[in-house]
Amino acid sequence: MLEQLIPFLTASMALTIFPGPDIIYVMVQGMANGKKAGIVTALGLATGTIIHTSLVAFGVSAIIRNSVTLLLIIELFGAAYLLYLAWQVYRSEAEIAYSAKGIKHRTYFSLYKKGFIMNVLNPKVTIFFLAFFPGFLWSEEMSTVIQFYILGAAFLLQTVLIFGTVALMAGKISTYLKRHKHSAVVLKWLQIVVFIGIAVLILL
Repeated sequence: MLEQLIPFLTASMALTIFPGPDIIYVMVQGMANGKKAGIVTALGLATGTIIHTSLVAFGVSAIIRNSVTLLLIIELFGAAYLLYLAWQVYRSEAEIAYSAKGIKHRTYFSLYKKGFIMNVLNPKVTIFFLAFFPGFLWSEEMSTVIQFYILGAAFLLQTVLIFGTVALMAGKISTYLKRHKHSAVVLKWLQIVVFIGIAVLILL
């Protein structure tokens, strides 16, 4: 279990750290409405992954029960999808677009709900979970549903920790990014390396 969980957590943390709409939204809320607002937003986004974990857990588990070959196909699809994401990042501009201007103050409940809905209604998250999670199953005897939920819990926990840290340090992070324009280029290429690395890890 640990042999799979450790690389899974390492890969998950690497993916969560890189700038995407979710982590940028947390940072913007932290800048505009304070640290607590950023943390509540982070909790909403993170707990939304429970829905995606459930969809993947029961859907893929049903597939695995019918055919182990289909699991291999899913893993190949997952690796291909991650390579596609690497290609998309390569083609994109190296920039981090964010601004706290015009952000309205919201109640904590409203922020949590917004974060939760943002995550749940994002079909790319489900596709990513489908591509990413099956490659880290570790047991043929243990229920695949339980394994998926363990992976989902680990993913949720590291997401809360990383997003929470971003919320607490939103001001400092934004100041650093403004002063170091090359950061976007570095993050772009690190993201490409991570996507390719995880694709290779899944295939191996």
